[in-house]
Amino acid sequence: MNQKSNKLPMKSPDLTADHIEQILSLFPQVLVKILGEDGTIRHGIDFDLLRQELTGSVVEGREERYEFTWVGKRRSIVEANRPVNKTLRPCVDESKDWENTKNIFIEGDNLDALKLLQESYLNAVKMIYIDPPYNTGNDFIYNDTFVMDSDEYDEEIEVIDEVGNRMFKNGTDRGRYHSDWCSMLYPRLKLAKNLLRDDGVIFVSIDDNEIHNLRKMMDEIFGEENFLVNICWQKRYTRSNNTVSFTNVIEYLLVYSKDPIFTPNLLPRTEETDSRYSNPDNDPRGNWKGASFLNPLSPEKRRKLCYPIKNPNTNQITYPTTNAWRRSKEEFIKLSQDNRLYWGIDGKQPVPSIKVFLSEVRGLTPINFWSHEYAGNTDQGTHELVNLLGGKIFENPKPVTLIKRIIEHSCDTESLILDFFSGTSVTAEAIMKYNSLDSGSRRFIMVQIPELCHQNSAAHENNYNTIAEIGKERMRRAGEQIKAQIEQENAQSTLTGSPKPIPDIGFRVFKVDDTNMKDVYYSATEYTQETIEGLINNVKEDRTDLDLLYQVLLSWGLKLDLTHTTETIDTFTIHHIDPENNSLIACFDSNIPEEVMRKIALMKPLRAVFRDGSFKDSPGKLNIDGIFKTLSPNTTVRVI
Repeated sequence: MNQKSNKLPMKSPDLTADHIEQILSLFPQVLVKILGEDGTIRHGIDFDLLRQELTGSVVEGREERYEFTWVGKRRSIVEANRPVNKTLRPCVDESKDWENTKNIFIEGDNLDALKLLQESYLNAVKMIYIDPPYNTGNDFIYNDTFVMDSDEYDEEIEVIDEVGNRMFKNGTDRGRYHSDWCSMLYPRLKLAKNLLRDDGVIFVSIDDNEIHNLRKMMDEIFGEENFLVNICWQKRYTRSNNTVSFTNVIEYLLVYSKDPIFTPNLLPRTEETDSRYSNPDNDPRGNWKGASFLNPLSPEKRRKLCYPIKNPNTNQITYPTTNAWRRSKEEFIKLSQDNRLYWGIDGKQPVPSIKVFLSEVRGLTPINFWSHEYAGNTDQGTHELVNLLGGKIFENPKPVTLIKRIIEHSCDTESLILDFFSGTSVTAEAIMKYNSLDSGSRRFIMVQIPELCHQNSAAHENNYNTIAEIGKERMRRAGEQIKAQIEQENAQSTLTGSPKPIPDIGFRVFKVDDTNMKDVYYSATEYTQETIEGLINNVKEDRTDLDLLYQVLLSWGLKLDLTHTTETIDTFTIHHIDPENNSLIACFDSNIPEEVMRKIALMKPLRAVFRDGSFKDSPGKLNIDGIFKTLSPNTTVRVI
């Protein structure tokens, strides 16, 4: 393999460029080359030629069509595809069990986070659950650049989080009340779809305010054919007489799959459902339940299912009259020979029932109404948080039971689950608790913007400055609670078998921040002596090796939960990522001597990465290609 010390992009992927390349792979003749302002040549599409290639399929102008649109939709589509020069900075001190955990908590704007995860977690997530703002007029909406112009922005801004992300209250008096909400959510859903596995599924909580727009939006992004169900969840168990009109006791869960191959998990059977089976004729195959032999359609509509049947006990012959039979004559004979027809307790019924044996039936299919007994309610969610954190510091959080039901219907024991409106991290707690029940190894990625808690709020009075801080503390305490409970159970059952394992209750914290690289790394178009000297060290002064390492992982499409170890070679720090598979070795020290480079090459990693400042001079930088080509020809080498 040829060695190329190419620069890693060190930014989120440009999805527009990817789409152009996909079109060009099908229609290379529509390629045009465009000269950019920085003097670079990039690929573009000649849409006139593309129209000619698709003659008969292109819709021109404003012909009547069914479509869903709003003010700002085009800009929200552009926003979804636009790359960001940002990174995820690891925060080991705020994490729990950093070395061993596979769980991720990202603090920052979820639009940036989703863009940064595009390569590392493409087609990797089994289930997404989100509880976005419901657009009630009182909740805060993420302020993306396409939502309002600068004058409106200065007038309407109400909330700034601790890292400068701005949010605004989308009041019902705003002219673009629905449009702003759609523009906020659309690009996030579009990016989230890319992360789902082909057999993946997304659940979105919503209420009456925006369910009509959300349904249309998800039809467009995921496809109408991938709509699975609109679940009604009974969030309250009783009415409130404080309301003037109807009391709202339900919310919704819109559920879409990425592909029709998704099927929900069947539920375990219950004593109540199994109690409907009995064995009145002492059949050796066990309990059974009778299914009707009558077809709901008439003989005129099902002529092939009309034939005389004979009761073998009485020799009575019966013809179909009002209804046709449910099974064909051949099937009737086979069922009779297999003793699967029941002619009543006295054996004299003119029409039999078909035995359906309990041992042969499958589990229960999920339904589209979830009562509060089945999936919890908001009061339960509030009590859970109070018990963990000692105060009512968040209004109406979702209950753990609701998320556990979602997991039960959609995930296997090793699923990766994403929640990018994670709030108090109830999804993370539910995953840890579910793993404690069945010894599963489900993992999570939580994303929450560090929205500031109001100074007069109970959260602020309990020393929580942001919603993200509440979520992290909830995960810490919930994990310790789960651990203590399992340890207590193990202590009481030492004589009955092996101890129950403690699930992964840790999490790695990352924060969205500006790129680690100086601006000149990306867009230097004019060189002066000052900028040339700046190229010698292209990393911002406040960034660490760990910051660089995890930006490299994102740029290379590696996951954030991979094992990380270090070793020292001749005073130089060597980072190993996923050492079991030798996935990556990095060294960001300055002036690495050739002898150390050779030792790294002899380790034969799949990937190796250094920084510009790692080399004494240009010849040293060029020499690395020769070293790896000779000693480890299959290693891909990059420089940042």
